[in-house]
Amino acid sequence: MIIRLAERDLRTRFGTFNEVLYYDGQQESVSLVTGEVAQGENVLCRIHSACLGGHVFNSIECECAGEMASAQAAIQREGRGVIIYLDQEGKGNGHLALMQSIPYKQAGDSQAEAYVKAGFAPDNRSYRAAAGILADLKVRSIVLLSKGPGKADALRDESITVSEIRPLTNDPAAK
Repeated sequence: MIIRLAERDLRTRFGTFNEVLYYDGQQESVSLVTGEVAQGENVLCRIHSACLGGHVFNSIECECAGEMASAQAAIQREGRGVIIYLDQEGKGNGHLALMQSIPYKQAGDSQAEAYVKAGFAPDNRSYRAAAGILADLKVRSIVLLSKGPGKADALRDESITVSEIRPLTNDPAAK
């Protein structure tokens, strides 16, 4: 169950989005919407997880801020789309897991392997809230902006129709 709590226009350096705040009984999630998405098919969509280092502290150790910028730019260019921001730091394991995985990552392990070596799940994210938000927005199908096919599979498991996966670059000017 997802509850819409509030909404407002949010001006960004890429354009104005309708920011919608949701609550699923445990945590808040946010969607940024541009254009008419209700009953939409093949709506550009980015499901984005929180990243304290990248979003707040401007870390150059991850791609999170660049991916968010690219998603915002792509959706504004398209004139229609949704970004869903989920509070799932460290692939759903939390910031502690992220911090404790860093030595393994620096030693050459993938992020998933680093989490496992640090004692956490390789990926503990849930897309149930994202599915609820897309249902609330009445989106029929999405073009997922993502590098990972696993995210598309997880969304399909939540009954979301993913018609295409479009790789996301870190270049907001990319077409």
